[in-house]
Amino acid sequence: MNGSRVLVLNSGSSSLKYQLLDMADGSRLASGLVERIGEGPVADHEAALKQVATELAGQGLGLDSPALAAVGHRVVHGGTRFTEPTLITDEVVEEIEKLVPLAPLHNPANISGITVARGLRPDLPQVAVFDTAFHSTMPESAARYAIDTETADRYGVRRYGFHGTSHAYVSRATARLLDKDPSEVNTIVLHLGNGASASAVRGGECVDTSMGLTPLEGLVMGTRSGDLDPAAIFHLARVGGLSTDEIDALLNKRSGLLGLCGDNDMREIGRRIGEGDAAAQLAFDIYIHRLRKYVGAYAAVLGRVDAVAFTAGVGENSAAVREAALRGLDAFGIEVDPVRNAIRGSSARLISAEESRVAVAVVPTDEELEIATQTFQLVTEASA
Repeated sequence: MNGSRVLVLNSGSSSLKYQLLDMADGSRLASGLVERIGEGPVADHEAALKQVATELAGQGLGLDSPALAAVGHRVVHGGTRFTEPTLITDEVVEEIEKLVPLAPLHNPANISGITVARGLRPDLPQVAVFDTAFHSTMPESAARYAIDTETADRYGVRRYGFHGTSHAYVSRATARLLDKDPSEVNTIVLHLGNGASASAVRGGECVDTSMGLTPLEGLVMGTRSGDLDPAAIFHLARVGGLSTDEIDALLNKRSGLLGLCGDNDMREIGRRIGEGDAAAQLAFDIYIHRLRKYVGAYAAVLGRVDAVAFTAGVGENSAAVREAALRGLDAFGIEVDPVRNAIRGSSARLISAEESRVAVAVVPTDEELEIATQTFQLVTEASA
């Protein structure tokens, strides 16, 4: 293998994000987004990827370049079948298709991107990197739900977790920030964006995570409810007469911060709180309460916590969320320095007080770099 570049593709139902990285130094050579696939001139994923190829060629970075070593594809759900980056073959595509019932909104789009990319460069190694893979190290005691085992196994009902590439990247980056090997560090990672998830990472391996069978479980999110008494669904069906689809839309699209106060942008919620808006304040308080519960729970799961790491849009940018989430946790050895916390920055940094036994970090996530790293490592090993 002569090339050192990896093209990372994230194929959504109506969009295609891409980044071209040079793994010789981790530099980002190009990036972009094709939107509104299925409308107008971008008829499908094939047209979208051809547009990407044209954009890259215009920068002297064409898909036919010998410097291109591989294509890395983000795939949302790997089930229990895929627990590590995987070279894509016809058989692998078939297996990913079998997992569509577990991720009906995401895996079909991921497959479309894979199919088109393989058609354009059939000679090039292509790798699937799964959102669920990092969480596959969870013990059965964390991964299994307490329902009838035969039914659970028949329908694949268990905790899979998501945002895995982010949790993997951030947990390792946090260890580097502490000048330690990941195997030496226990970290609670808080990926707080419009979608949000927490994970407990012991010595570089995930032992628990907040999202479950789907990305709906866990923390309060922008539009998702997070944890909910399952019987509330039966109640809404029986008493409210809501259909399954209506309940699905309610919990995924009209709940969370949006359902509580009408806004899912934490910046807008902060502005409204400053004006004395009671609904915005309550939404913020509920969001923080759930977040603190998971920090405490994962401190118990890990036994020893070396670091708490905030990442993603809210985690990286909201000093108010970071401060509120960890306020009063000095009994856990967690203390945030208010001056450090208030400073904005684009690089990984510590915001913990000098006397804090637990490091508190803000670590910008880089899922594309993580996908590229895993892809390049796999194809390098395969060609050795």
